[in-house]
Amino acid sequence: MITGFAQDIKPVLYKDVSFNKVSVEKNIIYSAADSIKEKYRRLDFYHPATDSILQKKPLIIWMHGGGFKFGTKNAAEIKLWGNEFAKRGYAFAAINYRLSKKNPLFKFKDLVEACYDNIKDVNNAIAFFKANASAFNIDTNKIILGGNSAGAVIALQTVYSNTADVKYILDSNKAVINTNNYNTQNIAAVINFWGALFNIEWLHRAKVPIASVHGSKDRIVPVNNKGVVFFGSQLIHKKADSLQIPNSIKVYEGYAHELHKHFNPLIYPRSVKQRHREAAQFASDFLYGIFKE
Repeated sequence: MITGFAQDIKPVLYKDVSFNKVSVEKNIIYSAADSIKEKYRRLDFYHPATDSILQKKPLIIWMHGGGFKFGTKNAAEIKLWGNEFAKRGYAFAAINYRLSKKNPLFKFKDLVEACYDNIKDVNNAIAFFKANASAFNIDTNKIILGGNSAGAVIALQTVYSNTADVKYILDSNKAVINTNNYNTQNIAAVINFWGALFNIEWLHRAKVPIASVHGSKDRIVPVNNKGVVFFGSQLIHKKADSLQIPNSIKVYEGYAHELHKHFNPLIYPRSVKQRHREAAQFASDFLYGIFKE
């Protein structure tokens, strides 16, 4: 663990940076589905390099952004978050998932269908870690789903919907309050970085805590979009409060998608990295608050 701290400012495990170094095990295959290309079945596993004192670490499974069409676990921001969370004591699995061959960036039907393919991928990753919990030294009662942009959409839908919703959302996009067969994997929390729900009424279905971060001027996934395509983070926060679902939100005023001043997926300036680190700290503070005894 980090040394050199005075006793009265000793870092708090799972909340503060507590380890100097992170180990990364790359390209672990998490699914045996032969019908899916191998590159989409791989994950990178981050954990503290000197974590022998830790027993059964909480696990964050993270999905990258890219509009369901682009992106990989190798994105610079994913590596940053992997390191940030692992330095606080978490295990962090950055997964690849299937990318759509259709047009999810412009066709809502293609987007929804892609998302639900990805939910299957996430469930395969969860099952993999549950089957190998001892090998990875993780606490299967504290599995957290997280993601940015499309990845956050996948995380939210994995917990608050099921595959039977696909046809319904495409046909009518109206709410059906049904508490059956949701969060069957017993996910402990969701980290939502600039993501959204397809249907705000789905929050009736579970009580899974949600930490949200969003830019106020996000035009890709608007923070207050009222269901034209998505229900954004501000709407999720308001509805979750009304349902007494533990949640918290941090809105970056004046910032766009991915917390850029002007969104450009091809650059990753220092200022954005700093906001991404702040987002990780915000999520860590939230998780620490809901998990502490």
